[in-house]
Amino acid sequence: MSLPDECWESVFKFLLLHDGDGRDIHRYFESLSLVSKHFLSITNRLRFSLAISDPTLPFLTRLFHRFPNLSSLDLTRITKQTDLHALLFQISTFPFNLKSLKISNQSTIPANGLRALSKTIPSLTSLTCSNIVSLHDNDLVLISDCFPFLQELDLSNTQKEVNVELNAMVLNLPNLRKVNLSGHYNINNSMLLHLCMYCEFLQEIVILRSSFITHDGIASSIRERPGLRSLSVRLCLNGSHSNFINSLVSLKSLTCLDFSYSDVSDHLLSSLADTGLLLRKLILQGCRGYSYVGIFNLLSKCQFLQYLDLQEAYFLNDLHVLELSSFLGDLLSINVSQCTSLTNFALFSLLRNCASLSEVRMEYTSIGKVSEESYNILINHVGNSQLKSLCLAHNRWLRDEHIYMFASILPNLQLFNLRDCWGISEEGIGHVLRKCSKIRYLNLTNCVGLKILRMNFKVSSLEVLNLSECGINDSSLYAISKSCFGLLQLDLGRCYDVTEKGVRQVVESCTQLREINLQECRKVAAGVVDSMVFIRPSLRKITAPPYFPCSESKRKLFLRHGCLVC
Repeated sequence: MSLPDECWESVFKFLLLHDGDGRDIHRYFESLSLVSKHFLSITNRLRFSLAISDPTLPFLTRLFHRFPNLSSLDLTRITKQTDLHALLFQISTFPFNLKSLKISNQSTIPANGLRALSKTIPSLTSLTCSNIVSLHDNDLVLISDCFPFLQELDLSNTQKEVNVELNAMVLNLPNLRKVNLSGHYNINNSMLLHLCMYCEFLQEIVILRSSFITHDGIASSIRERPGLRSLSVRLCLNGSHSNFINSLVSLKSLTCLDFSYSDVSDHLLSSLADTGLLLRKLILQGCRGYSYVGIFNLLSKCQFLQYLDLQEAYFLNDLHVLELSSFLGDLLSINVSQCTSLTNFALFSLLRNCASLSEVRMEYTSIGKVSEESYNILINHVGNSQLKSLCLAHNRWLRDEHIYMFASILPNLQLFNLRDCWGISEEGIGHVLRKCSKIRYLNLTNCVGLKILRMNFKVSSLEVLNLSECGINDSSLYAISKSCFGLLQLDLGRCYDVTEKGVRQVVESCTQLREINLQECRKVAAGVVDSMVFIRPSLRKITAPPYFPCSESKRKLFLRHGCLVC
């Protein structure tokens, strides 16, 4: 314990890097902070981000003193504009080295608060102001005047279509590297060109859902920025493909293309295939106009892709995926949701040919709608799959026998989403939990075939369990209380057969539980909430059952114990 604090900080960071596995770092530090006051002070200094909501406001002074090294603040959950102004003034009185600020979901830009903040914290490099109801020219000038060192700016999705002039702002933000202007319908070719001409360090442009930008406008703009790495734009039918493609060829550093919900032709994809771009990420979600010919030509030439999104490519079938997967040896993540013809055969093709694959999304497909014999050859060639995340939500053909098969070949699975899969039962889920010992997140929302969970074994890794809208009862909660000791979040919303007896068993036995949802659990007595707060000190949020009478004084009492009751 006599080691200097700098050594302990290095140890904690090392543990996080090698054992955190992408989990919430603040929760991971919580157990370390309980060892001693010394460790508590070290973990406090290692917290760099904080999300603030309305119930947090009375305790902010204490929190700001506790976490002196905050560099990122998320204020998107503050609902009152007056509270946001006051909060920004309060933040400006603390000596934070703030780099990132999020103030989305507001009616207007909090001008006075930002001015006060900029006087003491001018070094902000990232600002997110998305979903602002009304955004005007003077707001953009204010932002550029207050924070001239911005490198990332998100002004996406204003709710009122007002005319916004970018030119004055762009001139005052020469360090911009990433800008998101999606949803600004008045953005035109001239504005995009001005952005690219004067922001010499620009690397990422996101301008989706902007109707007045054409192929030729994009082409002339991106020629001004040869260092561009990522481009997200919506393409329409009209425009010169050749001019656009020639401009893309000039972007030697381009690794990401996002054409979501665009009109994309086979000619465009085939032409891109011949450009020699070293694409790592390609998003064609919701695109229309292309076919298997175009995507085959592109993927056969761009064989270094790591992230691929082909959602709503309705023409895709199992044999297409088998053929395409042979080009995707580096693939880490794929989304083929709403490709309604795809079955188990497509999934096993990906698992066999894409050895590094970590995430698969196949919602609204035909998983399960194929005979076992047709994919037995493939499954026998699937090795120790590295897949960690599998989303099969809304697959009505899925049955227990398919679940057994997935569990047998996916030993590293951590996230499994089976929402609205009506054909699976408690036997299938029990088999998954027994075989896939690393599962941390399991979503069984509206799995109506699920009545009783039987687990006579430890499920030590499970942290998030969503059982909302299932037909489970107290017997299942008893099994959870005996098996899931590491549970952090439990969603029982609209589970009409659970009672306070089963809920109490879970709360008493799951010693790390942080959140529980009892929304519309009609058989759970409202009075159980009071005892839950005191029985389980780890609880941070309780969504109360119906008819829970929570006065303002009681709500504040619960908050003093660290628990938000809503």
